[in-house]
Amino acid sequence: MEAVGRALQRGQRMIRAEPLSGAYFWLAAFFIVYCARPEDWIPGLHLIPIAKISGLLALLALLLSLGRAKRRLQDLPLEILYLFLLIGQLFASAMISPVWRGGAFFNTLDFAKAFVTVLVIVLAVTTLSRLRRLLFIQTASVVAVGVISVIKGHSRPRLTGVLHGIYENPNDLAFAIVLTLPFCFAFLLKTGSWIRKAGWAAAMLVLVTALFLTASRAGLIALIVTGMICLWHFAIKGRRPHLLIVVTVIVAALALFQGNKVKSRFLAMSGEEEASGVDNTSAYGSYLQRRELMVRSWSGILKHPLFGIGTKNFVSYSGMWREVHNSFLQIGVEGGLPALALYLLIFWQAFANLRRLKRIPDLDDETKLYYAALQSTLVGFLVGASFAPEAYQYFPYFTVSYTWVLLAIAEERRRAQTEAGLTPALAPERAAYARQRRSAAVWSG
Repeated sequence: MEAVGRALQRGQRMIRAEPLSGAYFWLAAFFIVYCARPEDWIPGLHLIPIAKISGLLALLALLLSLGRAKRRLQDLPLEILYLFLLIGQLFASAMISPVWRGGAFFNTLDFAKAFVTVLVIVLAVTTLSRLRRLLFIQTASVVAVGVISVIKGHSRPRLTGVLHGIYENPNDLAFAIVLTLPFCFAFLLKTGSWIRKAGWAAAMLVLVTALFLTASRAGLIALIVTGMICLWHFAIKGRRPHLLIVVTVIVAALALFQGNKVKSRFLAMSGEEEASGVDNTSAYGSYLQRRELMVRSWSGILKHPLFGIGTKNFVSYSGMWREVHNSFLQIGVEGGLPALALYLLIFWQAFANLRRLKRIPDLDDETKLYYAALQSTLVGFLVGASFAPEAYQYFPYFTVSYTWVLLAIAEERRRAQTEAGLTPALAPERAAYARQRRSAAVWSG
């Protein structure tokens, strides 16, 4: 028994000895800048390109320490290759764009930062604690934005973020919230502190309230899908039936007291008289406009199937100065059918990662929580992306990289345990040893 305990400790020490601390530090700094946007609320900071600086420093630190990296470039996941090819396809479409080549080129260059960030993530995030910190930074940042938006933006007809960039538009704010809620759920269930549980529960309540106030139809659809999958994993499979009751009651109450705006926007799609009013008439016009934009995007795909019209050029190409509210049509019309195929392959690979992760035996509880949160986020995003232009947002690509990182950490941990002498033959002995330690802990206090 003691030999097994010592082997477990050796395996844990092997896992903790992780390289690329410099690259990870600057990666975390970039996440703080990108997710919390301090340049929007600290005077004068917008004059300094801190996002570019932190991103470049993370990449430089990675390049300088590649020789000591646990993971090699040749071992990179397929989704990294697909994202690289997608960006290459978008650059090619920019070069021959029939609309605006310069604009498409610089828009693609801006989107290419997502590849650099994802590359650093898959190489530098080598432990569960590092992944946990990134998830915490992203989640806490969106929670803070949601809280401040509810406090300072409540008087607006539709709630928008108090910051710019990824939070300024009501639909973008709603999607940031939906992509964050499953991680709030995971952190709530992971912590053993009732104070922290109450904090995460309050954060989720504020985020759902903010989402209802955005009156985003796409955001609400994504919330419903994401919430159902979260409850399946955390409440039903996790054998926590009280969560199902509590969440259902809270969401029903919020829908009753804060759901009038989004309800009226859904009713306005029918054009019925009972959905009349200034805001609802606008919503009905928005629905007709979006339907027409989808038709024009299909026309653009048929006219330019191989290379599209260039990144973010559909706004001017459509003649209506609006984006098509469908991420798949957005990437298809602006990058061509090859870009659409690569876009779908990226998310297909993310689900493949989760399937492989699920087949690994003896996963720890924290990994299972993150698995459930990532699956909920991905499915919710893909459903909601059918109603919103989110093809160039970074958060979904971060989520895809998290799936591979979580899989790699689980596989590396299992290999480390095997090398430490914890072969499958020792599994019964290891389980007996763990039971003995738990029993001793119970009897001792």
